[in-house]
Order: sequence, then structure tokens, then C-alpha cells
Amino acid sequence: AKSGVAHFVSENEEEGIAPLCKLLGFLPSNNMADAPAVDCTDAIDRLDDVLNDIIPDNPNKPYNVLDVIRGVVDNGDFLESQPKFAPNIVTGFARFNGQSVGIIANQPKFLAGVLDINASRKAARFVRFCDAFNIPIVTFVDVPGFLPGTAQEYGGIIVHGAKLLFAYGEATVPKVTVILRKAYGGAYCVMSSKHLRGDINYAWPTAEIAVMGASGAVEVLYGKEVAAIESPEEKAKFVAEKEKEYNDKFSNPYNAARYGYIDDVIEPRNTRFRIIRALQSLATKRLQNPAKKHSNIPL
Repeated sequence: AKSGVAHFVSENEEEGIAPLCKLLGFLPSNNMADAPAVDCTDAIDRLDDVLNDIIPDNPNKPYNVLDVIRGVVDNGDFLESQPKFAPNIVTGFARFNGQSVGIIANQPKFLAGVLDINASRKAARFVRFCDAFNIPIVTFVDVPGFLPGTAQEYGGIIVHGAKLLFAYGEATVPKVTVILRKAYGGAYCVMSSKHLRGDINYAWPTAEIAVMGASGAVEVLYGKEVAAIESPEEKAKFVAEKEKEYNDKFSNPYNAARYGYIDDVIEPRNTRFRIIRALQSLATKRLQNPAKKHSNIPL
């Protein structure tokens, strides 16, 4: 039977049969079965040193989150879903130690990874799909916020963003989150945060977990003081000092860990092992929402 399927796939490669068969390999046979697992040929403690330097020093410089995903999943094999729709968020399937998982990640290469209407809908539907078929969810966060603008407001960004919040909050499958860089405001909250029943939340040392970035916070908090300084050198020095003070006090993963918002600050190259260990610890997770009791999803 397997050889017959392989022949069928090879004969219909151009028609998209191969990706479909690959997708089915990540899914259980029905919604009552566990996500399928296969033998893993990739070491669970493999270290990827490239990840330690993948986040640019300039917080406004983009990088490709697909490089992060392929650096931590089994054999770098990632099946992305809907790659051309809402490219500012990535969704797809991969495996950790042979275990099927669904992956959601902000993509800094497009719109700086912000959440807009389409990205919120895309991610919310993917979360609910994984939850329906008992597939654990791994989330990589680098989100500066929701996309501003009248078009988004008129289109209902609040309602569509609430769909993602609702999906993560209602999901009962294991949820592991890794904050890579920016995690600001309400967008941080809806991306599988502890506040939405995230099970195990990690952060890289480059994580910035706060209401907003340091530069924006300084403009809001010290706008009058900055405007009153005439010397450009003195102004730049004052702003730099206040930004550093803000980062030291608020916008860093260690402060978030102190409040219990994340479970650990991890070394980027060790991300694969920490995710696998988290998924293993959550393998026996059993969480059920009250029967016939549910919220009214924002449609």
C-alpha cells in the first residue's frame, strides 16, 4: 500500500498531491486520536549556534523567522500553510522529536511582524484547527503591536484580533511559547501569553516584553523634557539614558520572569531541546472546557 501511495504521489507531483500527502502525515486519523509521531533521526539536544546571532543588534532590522523555525525543528523540515496570505505571520506543521506540532510565528520580514486583520484571522483559524485535532502548538513571538490606521479600524481590527485571543484562550492542547524579540502591549497578550493559559513560556535574552518600545516610551514620558533641551548632543544623551533606564526596569525578559510571565530565559541555540522537553512534560496534559459551556466567539 505504501509503495502504491508513493507511486501515486510521484505521478501527480505537479498537481499538489505530494504536499497534501505530507500534510496528512502530520494529522491524526480523527479528532479523538493523538497527533501522530514518527521515529526521530535528529538529535534532541542538537545545538544551532547560528541562532545565537540571528537577532540583529538594531531592533528595527528584520530577519527571517523561517530560519529560526528550520533551525529548531526535526531535520529542518517545515510545511508552511498559506505562505502568500498574510505573510506577516507564519503558520505550518513540523515535528519535534518525531511529534507533530503546529507552529505560529510572527514574520519580521513583512510589516515588521505586526498583527493586522488578515494575520489575526489566519492565525486564529490555525490555532482552532490544531486544537480540534489534538496537535500541540508552538508559538514564536516577535510582535511590535497591531497595525494602526483607519483602514484597519474600519475593517474591525479589534474584532478580528479578539478571534486570535479567543482561539488561544480556548485551546486545550499543549501550548509552548518562545519570545524572540519584541512582545509589546496587546499583541503580546494575544500571542499565547501566560495570561491566555500558555503552558510553558520561554524568552530569549533579546526579548523585549513591555507596553511599548523604549524610544516610544521616552517620547510619551519625557516629551516635554526632551523638547526643552536645546543642545542636540545633550538631547541625544538624555534620550539614551532614559531608554537604557526603561530597558533595565521594564523592557527585558528578567523583569517579566520575576512577575511569572515567562518560565525561563533560555540560550537561543538550546531552543530545540527546551521545546522538546516542554512538550514531553505536557504529553499527559488533560484540560477540558465545561461541557456545553462556551463563550460567544467574536464573528
